[in-house]
Amino acid sequence: MQLNYRRQGQGIPVMLVHGLFGSLDNLNGLSRELAEHFDVIAVDLRNHGLSPRSDDMSYAAMAGDLLALADQLQLDRPALVGHSMGGKAIMMAAGLAPERIRALVVADMAPVAYHKARHQAVFAGLQAVLKAGSQSRKEAEAVLAEHVNEPGVRQFLLKSFVPAEAGWRFNVPVLSRSYSSIMDWPGLSTPYEQPVLFIKGGDSDYLLPEHQPEVAAQFPRAKAHVIANAGHWLHAEKPQTFNRLVRDFLLGVG
Repeated sequence: MQLNYRRQGQGIPVMLVHGLFGSLDNLNGLSRELAEHFDVIAVDLRNHGLSPRSDDMSYAAMAGDLLALADQLQLDRPALVGHSMGGKAIMMAAGLAPERIRALVVADMAPVAYHKARHQAVFAGLQAVLKAGSQSRKEAEAVLAEHVNEPGVRQFLLKSFVPAEAGWRFNVPVLSRSYSSIMDWPGLSTPYEQPVLFIKGGDSDYLLPEHQPEVAAQFPRAKAHVIANAGHWLHAEKPQTFNRLVRDFLLGVG
């Protein structure tokens, strides 16, 4: 699958991968920061942004897309940075082709299956907007607000609302059907032995001390850093701290 991407800078290649309901624009600030030192390729995952649609949202498929794009662009051992679902996609890419991946930065995600459904209200709001045929972001937000209480989450989702099409720039039906597999994690067949940085939002419950054995088993060279007073969208809540941590780690493994 030919992923949509945006490229800037020069140097060692670094691929940036957004999370569920996101797009390559989510990591614009990090892209600009890293482009001073690296060849930065931000991508839209399948069923997101301007990338193609597919019924398959498995992590093997998403990882395969990233590796295929690296081949297409002739990237020499890129480092991969991924947030949330994108974090799992890059972990799987490293597991499938460890010799081709220089290092990983995983933002607020653990290599585990999550058993608590977290996005029922979001899916209900997204589907309600489609049903209502909202013609403006204002209309769409009013409908979303009936299901999604957090203004920040609504604004994040509305970045992918397309008024002219009265729809979303991600594939709501496929993401809804695939939700259980998105929350799952198949694990790596062999550990990934290269450097990995896990960055946790201090107020988030996605990456917890109880996950440490799974992290260590699959990523024996992993290190972790906690950003205080940040939640799951740590790159948006504490951008200067997040960007500095990613930049300094990648410079260290270059």
